[in-house]
Amino acid sequence: MTFPQTDRTKLKRLAKRGHFDRETVYGILDEGFICHVGFAVDGKPVVIPTGYARVEDKLYIHGSQASRMLRTLAGGVDVCVTVTLLDGLVLARSAFHHSMNYRSVVVFGRATLVEDPEEKMAALFALSEHIIRGRWNDVREPTDVEMKLTTVLCLSLEEASAKIRTGPPLDDEEDYGLRVWAGVVPMKLTAGEPVDDGRLPEDVPIPDYVKHYKR
Repeated sequence: MTFPQTDRTKLKRLAKRGHFDRETVYGILDEGFICHVGFAVDGKPVVIPTGYARVEDKLYIHGSQASRMLRTLAGGVDVCVTVTLLDGLVLARSAFHHSMNYRSVVVFGRATLVEDPEEKMAALFALSEHIIRGRWNDVREPTDVEMKLTTVLCLSLEEASAKIRTGPPLDDEEDYGLRVWAGVVPMKLTAGEPVDDGRLPEDVPIPDYVKHYKR
């Protein structure tokens, strides 16, 4: 249940922060919303943020059929996908030792185009449920035309690793005597009060999954 350590996933610095078990990697992926997709076009690097969803050992991303990113990735180029969760600001006694507590995942591989209609619809369902569970059952499903205008790619989770920092700042021993506050400012993503779109009939209630949303 662990990912193999490859030349691309093995941590060169602070290796003790590395994690290769699928439970940790999948937990971070399942909590995040946005991934950054890195690839090369004509020898030039490009990094694009986008939504995603994990289904077992596969990562799905989607977008417009006209998307340069999706057209490029569908051609079988190497891709690097990253997800980062910020957990805290780490304030040390010295400027040098300031840091952040975080959980991150890096995935390498090559994406494939999802052409099977059932898998494509299942991927779109997973993307919707990853954002807000229960929403799919309330909304209109994609039409055939909308499905044709949508590209879905699949990236097998075979080469991945996580990197995690936790805990307080680590100052130089001689700096602990300085009269400077040091510690951690915890950070988390929270949902605010729902705001309707302005065209909603008054008798349409707010669904519980919206009213009580939390990650």
